[in-house]
Order: sequence, then C-alpha cells, then structure tokens
Amino acid sequence: MERNNLFPVFLKLEMLDTLIVGGGHVGLEKLTAVLKNSPAARVTLVARHVQQAVRDLAKDHPGVKVEERNFKLWDLWDKDLVILATDNRQLHETIRKFARTRKLLINVADTPELCDFYLGSVVTKGNLKIGVSTNGKSPTISKRIREYLEEALPDDTNDLLDNMSKIREQLTGDFNHKVKVLNEITTTWLDNKQATPAS
Repeated sequence: MERNNLFPVFLKLEMLDTLIVGGGHVGLEKLTAVLKNSPAARVTLVARHVQQAVRDLAKDHPGVKVEERNFKLWDLWDKDLVILATDNRQLHETIRKFARTRKLLINVADTPELCDFYLGSVVTKGNLKIGVSTNGKSPTISKRIREYLEEALPDDTNDLLDNMSKIREQLTGDFNHKVKVLNEITTTWLDNKQATPAS
C-alpha cells in the first residue's frame, strides 16, 4: 500500500516572505488560502493581469503587496516561499528552476510533480488547526474530509484547549506524571463528547 510521506509543518507566514505569481482565479484562490490561515502573512503577488477581487482582498491585509507586471528574477531574492498560480507551465518550470538555485520552497498549482509542498485542506476551531493531505492525489477528498471534521469537532474545542493550557501550567511533578494526568483529562473529555449526542 502507498503511504503519504509528506512532513506536516505549520509555518508562521507573518515571519516569512511569500511570493505568489499569478493574479487570476488560481492566484486569488492561493492568496485567499494563505490569508485565511495567516491574516498577517507577508505576501508579494506579481502578475501581468490582476483581477479586481485580488486587489480587494489585498486592501484588507497590509502585509500584501500587489504588483501588476511580468515576473522578474529579482522577485525571488528576498523570498522564503514561492507559489506559482498561472496557466503557463513553461513559466512555472522556468521560475521553479531559478527558485531551486536559491533553495526556495515552491508550490505549483495543479502540478504536483513540480511541488516541494502542497497547500492542504485545513480545519480550524479556535487554536486547533488540522491539515489534511492526500499527497496531491485528490484535493476533492481533502475538502470532503475537512468538511466532515468541521462538523465532527465540537464548537467548544477552543475552550478545552484554553483549560488544558492552564492545567498544564499548574501541574507539578515529573514529565511522566504530567502526561498521565493530561491523558486522563482528555480521555474523559472525549468519552463525554462521544456519549453526548450532538444538538
């Protein structure tokens, strides 16, 4: 059986510089995904043509710069991540080649074989964030699993996280004792959630 060997990472995009190349529908989709998860992300979006919806979204996020022009090599110079979202595969391959020489991580829309990382489906309940990946095989399945988890996770999940954080700070004893207590609390919480029908 095949196995997903991707390493899941949650990045602090407000501390990194992201380049998005493409200002059409796919560029808007990628920018929306970035900002939904990291509203303070630092993003430069470069495209020969930029949809008004991209400009409207950027207006609400001071960390986003939109430049309506062709991609230039120097766009890569101060970047950490690159997301390519045009309909021009040859351009993607060229940018990828130069980005790789700078050791930048690259996502190429709808082209898994050119990607260093994927933008997975994400479930967020307060401070809980779960990423879903199908290893690039089926974004539709990722979306369906995300929808399922959004429904399945209780709305008070963030309250639990806040309480667990306070309990963790107050616990004394060695590491094994702390883990045992925290496991007991979360097991009890989960058992109670499973026993209580959703309203």
